[in-house]
This record gives sequence, structure tokens and C-alpha cells, in this order.
Amino acid sequence: MGNIDAALMEQVMAPKDAEGAVQLSIEAGWNQTIDDWRFMLAHGRGLGVRGSEEQWIGSSVTLPLGDNLSWISMVLVARQYRRRGIGTRLLRRCIDAVRSSGAVAGLDATELGRPVYLRLGFRDLYSISRWRLSNRSGAAAPSADRLIRPVVPADLPSLVSFDTARSGMQREPVLRYLCAQSPQRAFVAESSGLIAGYVLGRPGHAAVQVGPVASENEELALALMRQAVAAAQAAVIIDVPDRHERVRSWLAAQGAVRQRGFTRMVLGEPPASLASPGALFALAGPELG
Repeated sequence: MGNIDAALMEQVMAPKDAEGAVQLSIEAGWNQTIDDWRFMLAHGRGLGVRGSEEQWIGSSVTLPLGDNLSWISMVLVARQYRRRGIGTRLLRRCIDAVRSSGAVAGLDATELGRPVYLRLGFRDLYSISRWRLSNRSGAAAPSADRLIRPVVPADLPSLVSFDTARSGMQREPVLRYLCAQSPQRAFVAESSGLIAGYVLGRPGHAAVQVGPVASENEELALALMRQAVAAAQAAVIIDVPDRHERVRSWLAAQGAVRQRGFTRMVLGEPPASLASPGALFALAGPELG
């Protein structure tokens, strides 16, 4: 269909544009809500394209996760406007903005998008699977030396520090947003008075998203996941790094179905803890890192 129309120029997206932007993710079958869009456009840099009737027909977001890392996501184009170069141009604008800031660009690529990112210089870190679980599992009983309990506001500083050391991301605004969005699905595990793991969640357009989950070990991660899934009282999706075999086996045993795959990728040299999901057992979602 040729190159992008000259009249379709990029425009900055603001939080007030969330209601229009969410139509793009709904059309694509993605899980974001208006609140998710509003958060991303408030804390990140949104760039989109409007159509002749002023509706959003293309979008992109870069979300800072610290001074040295920015997450690229929400590169979407309305179905009738695809194959005009809109998505590629928005993606390149995101990459240029991240590079100009001196940060590393990160993203979770879909299976179809990964070849595009490879050609642009991104490299693989690890593979991820999205699982959908329709039924609910019972909550796990915590072990004797650990306490799993709901997150309270006083936990946030320690939770952020715990997460930063294990995720390679500085994402305090993301964690605070998730806790506020769904406090009934936020749990922390303690050992000897210190945080040993946590799980957060949030409502989605199609299903509750469980994640991120970070913990000292896989056994505790499973206990936290069971607690969050039981609290969801709805279908859930969980994005799990493929290396965590026990988590994948547990999900399969509960009747979860693998829906799709992602690949975590970076353009530049990432923080060491970002390169491996050792203590990160579920992700916040491709849009939040």
C-alpha cells in the first residue's frame, strides 16, 4: 500500500488520550485497560498517529525503568492502516529517543515481531511464555519460617529495593501503580523479618494479569502465585520465563494453556540482573517490563 501518508504525522500522546488509545489494544486482542494506558502515557513517552477523523490509528510508548533503561511497547497500528510503514516509523522514533537519552532499550517481542527487532540490532536475552488459566487453584500454605500476607503501604520501600536487585529495573512507579490497582492481589513473603518474595497483579481487558513475581526460590514463587491466582477469582494470564520448569509444570497441571511466546530483547548492554530471569518468576507484562 506504499509508504506512510504524508498527512499522517506523529503526535505526542498524553494521559487524556488513553480512552482513544485503548481501542488499538482491544482491536489487537491485547489485555491493557484504560488505566494501564493512562499510567504509561503519564510516566512514559507516548507517540502516535491520528487518522483523518482524529482517531488514534498508531501508537508507541517508551517507559523509563531507571536512568539507564527504557522499555518500548504498545507499537500498534489500526488494522485498516497497516502496511503503510506507520508502525516501523513509530518504532524507530522510540529507538532514537532511547539512544539519545543514553539508555539501553528493552522490550518483549512477539514471535512475529522478533525478526524485525533482530534486523534493528536487538539481541535475545531469554524466552517467555504467556499462560492462561481459566480455573482457580487453592492458596498454598506458607512454610513455617515464612509468612505470606497482603502487601501494606509500609512494605513499598523494601519491596522496591528487593525488586530492583533481582529484576535489573528501577520501576518504583510501576510497582506502586500495580499495588494501587489491585491491592487484593498483592502479597509479600517474609523470612526472618525480611522480604523473601512478592507477587502483584492487576485487572485486564480480557483476564487478570498475575505478575511480577520475584522470590528467593521457585518453591516460594509457586506459593505466591497460588495465593494470587486464588485471589483473582477470574481467568488469569501469567508471563513466565521458560527456564522456570517447575512453574511451567505447575501451570500445565492446573489446566493452563500456553497462548503465545515472547522474547525479552535489548539494544545495548543491559544490567546484569536483567539478562537472566533467575529470581524473576513472572513478568509484569510486555508493556511494563
